[in-house]
Amino acid sequence: MPGLEDLYREIILDHYRNPRNRGELESPPAIRAEGFNPLCGDEVVVYLSTTGGLITDLKVSGQGCSISQSSASMMSAAVKGKTLAQARSTIRAFRAMMSLHEQLLDVPGPLAGGGQVRTGVEGGANGEGSGGTRAGDDDATFAVALGDLEALQGVVKFPVRIKCATLSWHTLSQALDEAEGLPAESS
Repeated sequence: MPGLEDLYREIILDHYRNPRNRGELESPPAIRAEGFNPLCGDEVVVYLSTTGGLITDLKVSGQGCSISQSSASMMSAAVKGKTLAQARSTIRAFRAMMSLHEQLLDVPGPLAGGGQVRTGVEGGANGEGSGGTRAGDDDATFAVALGDLEALQGVVKFPVRIKCATLSWHTLSQALDEAEGLPAESS
């Protein structure tokens, strides 16, 4: 589907050229988490402010390839204003999408039709590095609409680029762990 691939490419480039939520927050009170990919030099810093279990503000800074920086922009837009539990659900759904085998991308299914990844405990796809169930997670199977994040599903065809796309998500997970007072997950 060349038209869809072109659209996805444009979404990625738009987030790279016009990143959402770019900047820094005063730390503290904001939580600051850093992510670095030594294989390619991508760097992401996530600044997270929460109040009462809600992400009240989120900023992202750093440098790197278009995939890492676009993913960070899309991630920030997807979780800002959400609850911590909703953010964790989105992280799990994104990681599940990024861990799909490339042959699944051509098979009609949840990603092809509706932009949803089924994830969770009951027979769902727990993505690589998802860390399983964390405090405050819903144990039921659920669906998360990924929207613009679907543009990154093609990265799965290039395994070396998956780390670029997931760097900001691992960094957000670290920030959420700190916000919830949980021990850090190993990524």
